[in-house]
Amino acid sequence: MIRNLLLASLTIILLFSCKSQINSDSNEDSIQLDTEFKPKQIQFPSLDDLPITAHLYEVNPDAPIIILCHQARFNKSEYNGIAQRLMELGFNSIALDQRSGGPIANYINETVLVAKKKDLPTDYLDAEQDIIAAVNYAAKQYNEPVILWGSSYSSTLALYIAAENKNVSAVISFSPGDYFKEEKGSLREVLTDFKKPMFVTSSNYESTELNILMYDIGLGENQVQFIPEGAGHHGSRALWPSQTGGEEYWAAIEAFLINIK
Repeated sequence: MIRNLLLASLTIILLFSCKSQINSDSNEDSIQLDTEFKPKQIQFPSLDDLPITAHLYEVNPDAPIIILCHQARFNKSEYNGIAQRLMELGFNSIALDQRSGGPIANYINETVLVAKKKDLPTDYLDAEQDIIAAVNYAAKQYNEPVILWGSSYSSTLALYIAAENKNVSAVISFSPGDYFKEEKGSLREVLTDFKKPMFVTSSNYESTELNILMYDIGLGENQVQFIPEGAGHHGSRALWPSQTGGEEYWAAIEAFLINIK
């Protein structure tokens, strides 16, 4: 009883912290982009036929494919520099504009604009169908399962989807939280028997809460929780060149990707 009450209390703290972090993300950080490199812009339908706009970064049609999902209030440009570095590592990627997001710096979220014109809801869970559609689209285009990568709210959705979708071979999750527990069931339960390769990480501050989330799961082969030695950052922007400490994240990501490639 005491243990259950403790876990319940910690879950409430985690829920509050994660939602506060999601909603406090701002656009104050600059996005690093090689302006001479232009990814291919593509579109494909979501599960409800809403057009999803995305950037395709293709190094080789036969290379593994990663689906890159942005954090709250952001868009596909969150991955401008990240996707280019993934190309150098030999990975194709598709960076999405999910319908739950917004502008960052001078970049807009085109899927959000269309969703609002169609008077469609744009909450976090509404974007789940966009991610599923992207996974299925890429798996069909490349004729192989994809690596699914999420940031903040989308990292939680990525874990749910990876547990259910056969078109996901591995998942990378930056700053997940159990904040869809009421709607979708606890991630702790969803991932208890999860065997696919998994990389989860966060800022150093968030790592204690992430430990709570992973408490009953345990890590198997090619499953990693990376805790930065430095302060780190929330979400995939921890990898931006402008962020202090990004290289320790990159070293861990590269090691993980090499192991599963």
